[in-house]
Amino acid sequence: MNQWQSHPLLLASGSPRRKELLEQAGFQFRVGQTDVDETLPEKMPVREAAEFLAIRKGKAALDLALKGEIILAADSVVILDDLILDKPGTRDQAYQHLMQLADRSHEVMSGICLLYENLFWSDVARTVVHFGPISPEEAWWYIDHGQPYDKAGGYGIQEWIGLCKVTRIEGNYSTVLGLPVHLVYTALQEFPNWSKTDQG
Repeated sequence: MNQWQSHPLLLASGSPRRKELLEQAGFQFRVGQTDVDETLPEKMPVREAAEFLAIRKGKAALDLALKGEIILAADSVVILDDLILDKPGTRDQAYQHLMQLADRSHEVMSGICLLYENLFWSDVARTVVHFGPISPEEAWWYIDHGQPYDKAGGYGIQEWIGLCKVTRIEGNYSTVLGLPVHLVYTALQEFPNWSKTDQG
């Protein structure tokens, strides 16, 4: 048995997709949600945002962890033309996001953070997603029948829009879903040989 297997995980996320991915991979864990300010520092490079926010979420969950638990936090951003496409707040914004993504490629960056007592690990994965053309009618249909509002970039690759409009991806599929499980597993294999942190 690897040393980490005697330590249950605390998933510091309310995302049903991250929960499902961990279940599918056979991890033992429980869920604990935190409320974190996701404002980024001014001039932060967009490709550092996901890992930065994952670390912030992990540290915010320190008070939720039970003895022996390893905290796992994650965050994802969609990047188009070096700009982050956030979760859409309105129907019109969701439509605007889809029209921007249509017939183009974009990046999905998903960062992870694991914390255990004074030990720390963070990493980030990148996947490129290629969309085919999307007509206005298709975009509105997805907005009305899918779940674009709780997702970075305003789409779910596991939903109709991904099944019918994503032509290919370069990278790991679970990264697009919001949790690069391969990075989580790799990090846990290295436990307890992680960096030390003051968690300040």
